[in-house]
Amino acid sequence: MTQRRFVIGDVHGHYEALISLLDGISLNSEDEIYFLGDIIDRGPQSSQVVNFIIENGYNCLLGNHEVMLLDVLGTGDVVPQAFQAWLNSGGYATINSYGHEIPQEHIDWFRSLPLYIDLGDFWLVHAGIDPDLSIEEQTADQFCWIRDKFHSMTSPYFEDKLIITGHTVTFTFPGVRSGKLVLGEGWIDIETGVYHHNQGWLTALELNQSLVYQVNSFGKRFRQLSLARAVTQIKPEKIFGRSKKMLF
Repeated sequence: MTQRRFVIGDVHGHYEALISLLDGISLNSEDEIYFLGDIIDRGPQSSQVVNFIIENGYNCLLGNHEVMLLDVLGTGDVVPQAFQAWLNSGGYATINSYGHEIPQEHIDWFRSLPLYIDLGDFWLVHAGIDPDLSIEEQTADQFCWIRDKFHSMTSPYFEDKLIITGHTVTFTFPGVRSGKLVLGEGWIDIETGVYHHNQGWLTALELNQSLVYQVNSFGKRFRQLSLARAVTQIKPEKIFGRSKKMLF
């Protein structure tokens, strides 16, 4: 069997869409799976998604939605403002999926998630990086939350590897249609908004053959595309200061 490497965008609690996507891919025992974070919130089955990833031992990054959960439940002290911010960002759905009690082992697992994964030829991170800082100087604030400053880079951060991110739904970039991936200077965004009525796509990018697999969470349509057909390339000068509403 041929080894494949799949990077999967933000699942946001859409377990059925995830299973449909993986069924379409037809995984084999040699395949490697990497999740870019934001596996919880918004969708109805966050607990099922978390259980599935843990039970299969798949690789997963820390996203800003996991950060928000940990800000509320990972410190032992509930801060009302942080709790409300998480609830307003989809936390209600996560709490409901767990029956209003998230087990400590899952909280500990969220806390153990890495901020980035270096595959040698590709570098995986949830949101991006600050181009003005070294890797060692950056924190979860950059890796899990950054947007415009990263997307506006005029030259690649790495000379020898492509950065792959989720976090920013691709239709928020100027001129990008539903379901399209976005290619910038040294980075590609595969967050196609599985939860959002304007998109509804969950994306997996296969790295070795540059193939894109997608399933739509509303119609359960599955499709396979070449990366060349699936991506829209953008110019950095059109990103910084854009007025479109960002989706957290």
